[in-house]
Formats: sequence, structure tokens, C-alpha cells
Amino acid sequence: MRPLAIEELDRNISDLCVRINAATYELLILIREFDQRGGYLKYGLHNTVEWLAWRCDLTSATAREKVRVARALGDLPVVSSHFSSGALAYSKVRSLTRVATEKNEESLVTFALNHTASQVAEYCAELGMGMPASLGVAERAFSNRALRIRRNNEKGMMSISIDLPLEAGELIEKALDKARDDECLKIPDLVDISWSKRQADAFVTMLKEYLSGSEESAGTSDNYLVNIHVDQSALAEGVGRSSLPLESVKRHCCDGHAIVMTETKQGEPLSIGRKSRVVPKSIERAVKARDNNCCSFPGCSNRRFLHIHHVEHWSNGGETSLDNLVLLCTKHHTAVHEGGFSIRKNFQDRWTFYRPDGIAVPDCGYHAIDMVDEGTDREYLNPPRGGLLSAVEKLVNEPPPPAYFH
Repeated sequence: MRPLAIEELDRNISDLCVRINAATYELLILIREFDQRGGYLKYGLHNTVEWLAWRCDLTSATAREKVRVARALGDLPVVSSHFSSGALAYSKVRSLTRVATEKNEESLVTFALNHTASQVAEYCAELGMGMPASLGVAERAFSNRALRIRRNNEKGMMSISIDLPLEAGELIEKALDKARDDECLKIPDLVDISWSKRQADAFVTMLKEYLSGSEESAGTSDNYLVNIHVDQSALAEGVGRSSLPLESVKRHCCDGHAIVMTETKQGEPLSIGRKSRVVPKSIERAVKARDNNCCSFPGCSNRRFLHIHHVEHWSNGGETSLDNLVLLCTKHHTAVHEGGFSIRKNFQDRWTFYRPDGIAVPDCGYHAIDMVDEGTDREYLNPPRGGLLSAVEKLVNEPPPPAYFH
């Protein structure tokens, strides 16, 4: 048997869809008659939805929608005519039956015949919002608003679900769009990340903007505090309790926007942070001046949400000194702690970043296609050990440069 030509396949599929549309109309007409005659009572059920879900193996939501459409078709002769002929698909009819009336039925059908199902759904939804009945919808949406947070300590994850009225949801979409366009989220990854992960990154950026109080203070640690409970033995030996994964705790330890509470096994506080961990303002200004107020990860030019990272982790005995500190953006700070990247001084006494597999990150960084840009001549001028303060003596006495761009 010879394979069908593409044109013939196209024609056969289209003809079959028309027959399916017509058959769906016949099904809905039968359902409407069954509903009007109370056929469900014979089976001891409360309504047609229950019967349809049971008899036709449908979910309750699907059965409820079919019954709604079946009832509405009785008052919509134009929609019914085109549906029965197969010209209208069920997906379009569902949308039309929500807003069609005797006055607008013909114009809606004309629109539906010349537009896609998604366009019809959007158009009908907008019409529905302009109807008096939409007031009840808006009131129900507002009364049903909710936010749920579920913490999963085993996976180190937190799940957040939100139900909001449409106008509030639109605000979130706009804010996510703005946050996603932020420079700190445009930095190329070593591998492509999914849209949902980019949305999550944008959501976190949005929250940081709010907690910081203003963009001018974004990236500083003076505007909000996060308390992290962790056993001293967990930090020192990797054995003990912690409210976050240990690498996450170490990352928060770096720049002091978390107070790490070391505790005994009985949960009694031993200390609330250490003075040697929090970077003094004078050293902070020196680090920012040395690193040009820019993330030090190769290829990254981010100047917002910057953190001062202890190269030798503070919890491992690292000093809070200029030679042990480097400026990193949130993304690459996370990559160093949770992502397995490491930092070491090279033979020129400059910082060199290494991937988890031990390969050095090139000075030009990585691009979307994970290639080295041979035309990049940027150098990360990490000065020799102990040789910086004299070079920036005047700078460290000045107010710190802003950690962001407008």
C-alpha cells in the first residue's frame, strides 16, 4: 500500500475533524435531552453531571462543562447550525456559549469562523468581563484569593502556589517580565535553562527588590535579615542539624545578610554570628573598588545584587580579609556554593574560577553557545596579595559606589 500524499493526508484529517465536530454536536443534544428528562434519577444519582462522569468515564469538570454547553445550545440556533455541520469545533463552541446571546450570536459565529480557537477564547473572555454577570465572577475571584507555602526539607525546596484575581495576576506577570529583563538575569548560563527556571529566578529577583526597599540599596545586607539555625558541628564537621543545606548556609555567611545561629545538640544558642565573619565597611569599600564594583566571575558584568564572598569559607576558618574576599553577583555566588565551582589564585596571583570538573573558566567567560570569545580582552585585575590598600587608599575613604545600574 502506497503512502498517502501530504495533501491527501491533510484532506482526510480535515474531513475527519468535521465529522468529529458533527458527532460531538449529536452527543451534546442527547445529553441535553437526557438532562431534561431527568434520566439520572433512574440510576439513583443526583444530576446529569454525576451520571455522565460515571457512564462515560469523564472527570467531573469535563462532565460539568459538557452539560453546560449542551444546555446553552438550546438557545443558540446559529451556533447549533454551524456546530452540527462541523464548521465549528467544540473548543470554539465552549467559548461562544459563555457569552453568546440572541443579539450577538451571529457576529460571534462570524468571528469564530475566521479566527483560531485561542483567539476566540480570548475574545469571549474579554466580552465576559464586560457583562454584568462578571461582577459575581470578580467577587468570587477576590474572595477565593490565596497563597500557600509548603516546605520540603528533604528536597531542600519550597513550593509556592498563588490564586489571585486576574488584575492582581497581571501585576505579577508585569513584574516578572521586568525582573526577567533585568541585567542580572541576562547573563549567559553554562547550559541553557528552561523558561520555568528563568521565571523562578525572576520571582526571586522581584522579592529582593522589595526587601531591599529600593533599587539603590539592592544587593546590600542592611535592609532585611534571615535567621538560619545550624549546629556548630554541622559547620565544622559536616555532621549536625541545619535549617538549610550547608552550602547555602555558607553562601549566606559570606556577606552577612543572614544571622547564622550556632547551636548545641540541645538547641541552645552558642553564638549569633561572629564579628570576623561580617565584612567591615572599610574592607567592603576596598573590595568593591578593587573589583570595579562588578562581579568577578569571568564574562559577567553584573553590578547589581553583589555579594562579598569568602574564598576560603568563613565556616572553614577563612579570614575576613581583603585577600580572601571577592565580589560576586547572586547567580555566580550560588554557582560557587551550590554549583560546585571553586576559586583559587593562579601563578600571577589572580583569581581563577574552576568548573566542578576542574577545568578553568576562560577569562572571557561563557556565552550562550558555551564558546570562548577570542575577541574579548577583559582582564580581572585581582591585585597581588597585600598590595591593594595603597592603590585604593583614597577610594576606601569615599562613599561606596552604587551596586547597580539604572
